[in-house]
Amino acid sequence: MQKKSKLSSIFFFVAIAIYVLNIAGILLTVILNSFSKSWFSGLLPQSYTTEWYRYLVTDHDIFNLLWVTFVVAFAVVVIALIIAFPAAYAMARRDFRFKGALLSLCLLPMLIPPMAYGIPLAMVMYKARLAMKLTGIILVNLVPIVPFAILILQPFIEQIDVNLELAAKMLGANPLVTFFKVLIPLSLPGILTTAILSIVKTLGMFELTYLVAGGKTQTMVVALYADAYAAGFRPIQAIDAMAVIYFLTAMTALVIALKFVSPTQMVFKIK
Repeated sequence: MQKKSKLSSIFFFVAIAIYVLNIAGILLTVILNSFSKSWFSGLLPQSYTTEWYRYLVTDHDIFNLLWVTFVVAFAVVVIALIIAFPAAYAMARRDFRFKGALLSLCLLPMLIPPMAYGIPLAMVMYKARLAMKLTGIILVNLVPIVPFAILILQPFIEQIDVNLELAAKMLGANPLVTFFKVLIPLSLPGILTTAILSIVKTLGMFELTYLVAGGKTQTMVVALYADAYAAGFRPIQAIDAMAVIYFLTAMTALVIALKFVSPTQMVFKIK
């Protein structure tokens, strides 16, 4: 038994090491290439430069890209929480007919490929003249984020003892006071967790954003795709530089978010 345990531990650490080395190798290759003048052979580039980042500043309005990306992510998360929290509360506290069917509907935007419903949704945005605008981008991103937020918030609310709300009411607190003074503070770990995961998911939301964005309303991930696959030629080093900026943007948002919530608070209901 001890030999089997040692062998399984060795396999586990070897698998972890291979995974870490693989991810580190990919990231380091992209970062080094974004600073390389020429890298056709050898383990390291022959010379280094920052001209590809300067190229991005002139070729793209990089500050506008960052602004649009953060505005979309912030707006989507705030609106999604405003919609999802009452819905999650109703799901957690009330039993009603077709509750299971409604929960299944919440899963559909995450199970169905985004392009399957993204194209009809984009047509609606174009007919409503909301495409190519921040409003249209925010609305299409809310479609998968709202049910995603509901599914995360519901277990957190279910873990809050109903007796705490009843005690507040017995002490004379009206529903509004109970909501803001009792329910919201107790749900804060779940709200922050939902916000973190929703921000990360929104920053990586490509398909729906790509269908309705354009010009001055591109986000970082759409601009990165356009650099790599759109018509025209761009140096591979410049594309890698854009990938580094996008990676740093996502990691910065995640690190800032983790300052306010510990991963140990990301718990779910265990049945």
